[in-house]
Amino acid sequence: MRKIIIVFICLFCLSNIVRSQEKLNINTKESSIKWIGELTFHFGGHDGFIDFKEGYFIKTGDMITGGEFIIDMNSITNSDIKQQEGKDNLVKHLKEPDFFDVEKFPLAKLTITKVKYSNPTHARVEANFTLKDITKPINFRVEFNSEEQKMTTRFKIDRRAWNVSYKSKLRDYAISDAIGLEVLVKL
Repeated sequence: MRKIIIVFICLFCLSNIVRSQEKLNINTKESSIKWIGELTFHFGGHDGFIDFKEGYFIKTGDMITGGEFIIDMNSITNSDIKQQEGKDNLVKHLKEPDFFDVEKFPLAKLTITKVKYSNPTHARVEANFTLKDITKPINFRVEFNSEEQKMTTRFKIDRRAWNVSYKSKLRDYAISDAIGLEVLVKL
């Protein structure tokens, strides 16, 4: 009888935990990922955007505790080059195997594994980031704005960890190993 009571208590507690979790789908049209690639030895570089294909947060009680986001690598654009031919050439090059190899790896994914709050609106997020079928842990600070239903963050990744291996032949125009990402996620 004691075992049965313990089982019922465990099931009751588990059902309350499951019920208190909520899946919040993101608004992919209003969310954005800006990428920034800089030169190593000079000021300048390139930037543009990549679209979310889909994504969601997991909300437990009043706090975001997880989530998963799929990124459409085919959507990569350039913002800084004025001439269309230059934009097209850069985007084509970014989609090639020495950069993102988009034909072979059309999607990237970020899965939140842990959220540690410093206060109700700021947290450090631990996540697994998959790019070119390579998954590595990353962490970054985020700001949540519940009134505007959005999350913002800025962070950098080392492109070499995901085999984004382009090497410039000219030292003065070498690109940085860091790729900057500025992310806005809206519900």
